[in-house]
Amino acid sequence: MNELEKFGNIPIDNAVLSDITGDYNFPRNKVASMEKRGDIIRLKKGLYVVSDKISRKKISRELIANHLYGVSYISLETALSHYGLIPEKVFAIRSMTTKRAKLFENAFGRFEYIAAPTDYFSIGIRQQIVENEYAYLIATPEKALCDLILATPNLRIQSVKAMQAYLEDDLRIDFSAVEKFNLDIIRQCIEVGKKKGELSNLLKIFDSFDFG
Repeated sequence: MNELEKFGNIPIDNAVLSDITGDYNFPRNKVASMEKRGDIIRLKKGLYVVSDKISRKKISRELIANHLYGVSYISLETALSHYGLIPEKVFAIRSMTTKRAKLFENAFGRFEYIAAPTDYFSIGIRQQIVENEYAYLIATPEKALCDLILATPNLRIQSVKAMQAYLEDDLRIDFSAVEKFNLDIIRQCIEVGKKKGELSNLLKIFDSFDFG
């Protein structure tokens, strides 16, 4: 078995690769050789993922996003698409982070990170477990909506009617895709987040919504 296979699709850094190279005199050359052969794929400087031909595991863009820049969690349109709440296919992986905003592009696409205050960041995050093999952090549906409203520049929604139009016409939200929303998450976001008026209008809509 190739020694890289044991890492599966979990991103690995230079320290891990240095352990693999052992007493090799020129570990950086060894890593470069692995990359040139296609055994590993560079995500950013010092961070790699084992190719699927070696790991025999499907590479997860969501898992890459969590490791590429952290602390972070998947959110915004990426999370809404994951839950089937919006019809559009999402190409960029968008996340929230406690660090400054950042953008990465690599062989797996575009990864965007939006900055959020720590007290707001910690609300409404869940762990998505995939086939009992790995997990990544993602916003709940409610938090992803709040994140999108807060992160969209120049978005000012001053009434419940305008919020309803934004959700239905602009985002084309499919409310039947979820059984119910946890309104406490939206309330927590209102308490510590910005755009309190917009989030309050969002809460009013969901407070009167029958999820069945």
